[in-house]
Amino acid sequence: MAITVFDVLKKNIEAERASAVDFLVGGSASDFAAYREVVGLIRGLESGLRTIEDLSRRYTEHDHEDD
Repeated sequence: MAITVFDVLKKNIEAERASAVDFLVGGSASDFAAYREVVGLIRGLESGLRTIEDLSRRYTEHDHEDD
């Protein structure tokens, strides 16, 4: 299966999310404000991933309708 733009986006966002999670797990947040900022980042990245997965699924389904 060929790599799509959706796959590239998902991989990059998943890497960014993993980095943010590692930051939190490692106790690197200097205070509660920093913690909240990173948690918000993770939530945003997860939302973006869901959107990309939905678009990818719709795009794939649309391609199969033409067959």
